[in-house]
Amino acid sequence: MLKNFFRRVSAAPTNPTPKAAHRDFDIADLYRGPIEVRDEIAENAVALDEKLRQAYFWIVNHAVISPFYDIEYNEGIPQSFPFGERGNTVVLPSGQSYCSFVLLPLLTFAVRAKCLMVGGPGRGKTTSAVLMGVLAGYPIREVRRAIQKGQPQMTIADLLGNPLPSDLIKAQSIDQIGIAWRKWLGMRVKIIDEYNRIPTRTQSALLTLMSDNYAELYDQTFECPDSAWYLTANDDAGGGTYQVIEALRDRIDIVVKALHFNSRFLGELLERIESGIRPEEVMPPEIVFTEEESNRLHKEIRALPVPRNIVRRLEFFASQFEYCEGAATQFEYKTKDTVKLSAIDWNQVANAETGKDKLKDIGAQTKNGMSVRAIMTTLSFIKAMAYFRGANQVELEDLRQLLPFVLHDKLVQDPDCPFFETADNSALRSDKIGWIRKMFDMSCAEYDRLQLDREDPLTLLSEQFDQGLDGVDQKEVRKRLVEIERLLKQWSSSRKFYGHMYDDVLKLKYLHQRYTNYLRWLTWKE
Repeated sequence: MLKNFFRRVSAAPTNPTPKAAHRDFDIADLYRGPIEVRDEIAENAVALDEKLRQAYFWIVNHAVISPFYDIEYNEGIPQSFPFGERGNTVVLPSGQSYCSFVLLPLLTFAVRAKCLMVGGPGRGKTTSAVLMGVLAGYPIREVRRAIQKGQPQMTIADLLGNPLPSDLIKAQSIDQIGIAWRKWLGMRVKIIDEYNRIPTRTQSALLTLMSDNYAELYDQTFECPDSAWYLTANDDAGGGTYQVIEALRDRIDIVVKALHFNSRFLGELLERIESGIRPEEVMPPEIVFTEEESNRLHKEIRALPVPRNIVRRLEFFASQFEYCEGAATQFEYKTKDTVKLSAIDWNQVANAETGKDKLKDIGAQTKNGMSVRAIMTTLSFIKAMAYFRGANQVELEDLRQLLPFVLHDKLVQDPDCPFFETADNSALRSDKIGWIRKMFDMSCAEYDRLQLDREDPLTLLSEQFDQGLDGVDQKEVRKRLVEIERLLKQWSSSRKFYGHMYDDVLKLKYLHQRYTNYLRWLTWKE
C-alpha cells in the first residue's frame, strides 16, 4: 500500500491556469485542409510544462523531505509575522511558491546546465542528483554506478577510461590506441559526488568535459551528449581535499544549498525505514522524460520570450559592478578585472574610490563584475522558471528569484564595504542569496528613480543604429554624431560617476566610432 502511495501522481492540474498549446509551424500545414489540422501531441498527453511541475510536486511531497518555500511568489499582499528581538520575519506567500533545493536541480535538468549542491553530509544532495538521473529515464542501478565519487586518488583514467591493453602492445602510433571509455560519459545526466576532493590534474580533465563537452585520452576523443550536470560539495567555499581550480568553479551555472532537516518530519523517515521504501526506486513512470521529450522541453524553454523591459533591468543591474575608477588611466581599462590581473591589493584601490555613496552604490559591494557566461545562464534559467510556472513570457519576479542562485559563486563579495557595517546588512556577509536579491531590489529602485523605462536616450540611439546604415546620408550621420557628443557632454557635467554610466559611455563611444568610420567611407565614395 505504501509503495502504491509513493507511485501516485495527482490527477489534478498543478497550476490550473489556461494556456495555449505550443506547436511548431510545419510547412506541410500549408497543404492540409482545416479538417486535417491536428495537434502534434495526442489529446490525452500531458503538456511538458505540466509534466515538469508534476515531477516537482512528486519529488517535494514524496522523495526529498525539504519542507521549505524559499522561492516566493505573491498574487497579493502576503502576511508576515516577526519573531524575536531582531525582528526575524516569516512571510506567508500568497502565490504558489517553491523549494529551491528541489526546483533548481529540476530546472537544471530542463536547460541542461551545471548545478552545484552544497551542504553538510546526509542532507540529500546525492539522492537529489540520483532522482534527476531516474527522471531522465535511466534505471536506478545504472544511475548509481555512473556516479563519479571524488576522492584524493582519482586519476584521469578513473574519470574517463583506459586504453585497451592489446592496442598498447600492437599500436604503431598513438592514434591506433583504442580507449575503453567510461559509460557515464554518454549519459544525459552526469553526477560528480564531492567534486572538491578530486586532484587538481583530474580536475583539468573534468574542466574539458564540462566546458567543451568532450573527453580526450591518447589523442582519442569522445563526444559527449548535451547533459545536465550535478556536482556536490560539503562546504560553500570550494575547499576540500583539493582546492577547486577557478576555471572549473566558473563553469558551474547555479548553486543551491541543501537546507537542514526539519525534525517535525521525523515520522516520514520512520515510515520509510519500516517499509523499506526508497523514493528513487519507486518513481512513477508518468513523470519520467524520454530523450525526445527532454529535447522538446529544452526547445520550448528556449523559445519563451523575455520582454524588453526585463532585459533592460538585467542590463542595468549587470552594468553596475565592473567599473573601478582607480584601476587604470585609459577609460576602457578602468575595471575590476584590471585590478584582479595585477598584484595590487584590492582594499588599496577600493579605498581610493571617491565621489560615490558606498551605502547606495551596489558596485562597491563586489570585487568583480558579471561575466558573459553568468548573464547567459541567467537568461536560460529565468526562461525555465517562467516555463515551469506556466507563464507565456518571463516576468520580473522570475529574474528576482533566480538571479541570486546563478550569481551565488559568480559575484565575489567585498566584506569590508561600508554597506555591511550597518546592523541591518551585517548578516548579508554570510547570506549570499539575500545579499544578491537585496542588490537587485536596490538596482530596480534606482532604475525606477531614473525613469529609464521612459527616459533613456541611449536606447533611442541604439535602435537607430540597429536599423542599419543603408541609405543614411552624410547629413543624418553628422546629426547623430552631434547628438552623441551632446549627450556625453551633458553626462560629464555630473561630478558623480556610477558603474551603470560606465557601460553607457562606452556604448556611446562605440556608436560614435561606427558613425565616424561610415562618414569617412561616404566622403571617400563621393
